[in-house]
Formats: sequence, C-alpha cells, structure tokens
Amino acid sequence: MKEGIHPHYAEIEVSCSCGNTFKTRSAIGKPQLHIEVCSACHPFYTGKQKIVDTAGRVERFRQKYQKNSTAA
Repeated sequence: MKEGIHPHYAEIEVSCSCGNTFKTRSAIGKPQLHIEVCSACHPFYTGKQKIVDTAGRVERFRQKYQKNSTAA
C-alpha cells in the first residue's frame, strides 16, 4: 500500500433519532454521525410497519380500493 493516500479510519459514535447509539469505524473525519433510521427502528428489522399518514392519504387510498374490492 502507498503511504499517505488513504483516509484516516477511526472509531466514531453513531446516534439515531430513535435514541439508539453504537460505535463503529469510519473514514468520514468526524467523531459523531447522526442518522434517522437504524436497525433498532427500521421496519425491515423490527417487523413493525410504520405508516406516516400526511393529510389522510393512506385512508383515502384504503377507501378507494375497498370499494373496488367489494364490487369485484
């Protein structure tokens, strides 16, 4: 390996918006990293579906297709 061309690879602390924190290694050059979703709160890993309903869009979608499924 060539000397002086690789970034500094150091341990950082990652904190999620859910409150979960963990340590990992990274070359970002900052001691902390803030993320929005981690394995403790992501629906794929938790098995819980989290739907953010803005302006009733989910409910309107369900009503629209509920009418079509009863007619079929």
